[in-house]
Amino acid sequence: MTRRPILLYPDPILRRKTDPVANFDAALLALVEEMKATMYDAPGVGLAAPQIGSLERIAIIDVDPGGPRSHLYVLANPRIVESSGADAELEGCLSIPGFTERVDRPSTVRVEAQDASGKIYEVAAEGLLARALCHEIDHLNGVLFIDHIRGLRRQLALRKLTKLGYAREDVPARPRR
Repeated sequence: MTRRPILLYPDPILRRKTDPVANFDAALLALVEEMKATMYDAPGVGLAAPQIGSLERIAIIDVDPGGPRSHLYVLANPRIVESSGADAELEGCLSIPGFTERVDRPSTVRVEAQDASGKIYEVAAEGLLARALCHEIDHLNGVLFIDHIRGLRRQLALRKLTKLGYAREDVPARPRR
C-alpha cells in the first residue's frame, strides 16, 4: 500500500478540526491502509488523518508494532468518555520529528469509537495506550502535544523547536477544546 508524506509542524492543516466520518466505504478503507503503511514505515505508534493531509476524523494506534502485543486500533469518530489520574511522561510526534517533551495526560481513559466498518466499540486503556489515544484524539481536534506545555518549559520548548529548524507559529497558550 502507498505510504503518504507526513505533514510537519507548523503546517496549518495540523491545526484544523476534523470532520466526522460519515461514510464507512472503500475510500475509508483505502485511507486506513495508507495510514497503516505510513505509520509502520515511519515508524510510529499512532497516526491521525490530518498528519497525512486528510480532515477525516480517524486515527490509528499500535503501541507495540511488530511486537508480541501488536494490535491495530482503528478509531473513527473517537471520543474520550472517561478519564482519571495523571501521568507526566516524555512524548513525541511524527509531525515534529526530533523533539520530545514531558506532557501531562490522564493515566487511564475510556474511549468510544467506530471501527473501519462503522461498528461502535469501546477501549479502556492505561499507560502508553491511554497517552496515545489522548495524543491522536488531540490531533483530530487541531491540538498538538506542544500545546500542553506551560510556563518556562513552554518558552524553552519553542526556542528548541526554532533551533531544530521548525518555523515559529503562534501556538495557542492552552489546548483548544
